[in-house]
Amino acid sequence: MRRLGLARIASSAALLLLCLMSPAPALDYPDKPIRVVLTYTAGGVSDGIMRLLAPKMEEMLGQKIIIEAKPGAAGNIGTIEVAKSAPDGYTLVVTATNNFVINQFTMKMGIDPLTALAPVAKLADVPLVLFSNPSIPANNFAEFMDYVKANPAKVNFGSPAAGTVNHLLLERVKQTRGLDMQHVPFRGSPQGVMALLQNEIQLFTVGYAAGVGHLKDGKLRALAVASDERLPELPDTPTLAESGLPGFTGANWWGMAVPAGTPEPVIGKLREAVQAALKEPNVIARYRTLGLGIPKQSPSQWAAGLKAEAELWSDTVKKGGVVIK
Repeated sequence: MRRLGLARIASSAALLLLCLMSPAPALDYPDKPIRVVLTYTAGGVSDGIMRLLAPKMEEMLGQKIIIEAKPGAAGNIGTIEVAKSAPDGYTLVVTATNNFVINQFTMKMGIDPLTALAPVAKLADVPLVLFSNPSIPANNFAEFMDYVKANPAKVNFGSPAAGTVNHLLLERVKQTRGLDMQHVPFRGSPQGVMALLQNEIQLFTVGYAAGVGHLKDGKLRALAVASDERLPELPDTPTLAESGLPGFTGANWWGMAVPAGTPEPVIGKLREAVQAALKEPNVIARYRTLGLGIPKQSPSQWAAGLKAEAELWSDTVKKGGVVIK
């Protein structure tokens, strides 16, 4: 009996020691400033998003958020740096659709973001609008597709960069409908909009805010929106599904992630802070003026859908032979 009692005491002591030695990330996290890496240049969309969300997140987490831009290689430089950082919740990445579910199929990344990163939450949606030059006799995208079929190889469509969602969405339309039109990549949205205005290209897919200023004066037309439902700002512009392309949606979205292996309690705290910030009235109002959408998906829904989205764009890339060198 005495030996049994001593064994129990030793076992309890070992268990207590193990508990004391084990980290308790949910209890003491965070205890120092948090670094958020942006994969694109300062002053861009992701910078604006984080500066809107940071005040409430800092209030919730009780620590300063340090925002640092690490652009380059289509956003891959910052993404890879964070993926290889310590999984302790003190180095986060805020990046776009491409860096989560596309770039690994169009260029050499050296990592698979789906396994190297742990999703925290989607931060913003940027529904894509298909803008056309009014020289094309089409009032909607269904009529535009009919025009392209009747005029093969005479229509050019542009995107802010090759391999982006903006590009691949139209590549997928081409593949599905057998349309013969040429892709022209640009180095950003402003250049593409200017080319569209000058009729160097006839179609450009981009966020609402980039082209809305040219709608009222008739310099551009909005043919369709690549979202599940019509945009409140463009109530008369049909969705792609309404244009005869069921299941076709596409949006540039921005998300936050941490290195894989980050403790779930830490991810949970970050998630709560993001969700609280997205409910702030000033954030909601500012998103609207910037043409951004508050995500309708919960963080868990977003994370669960990443694999399927990656498979969709991987298939599109393979069929279209899209390669970024």
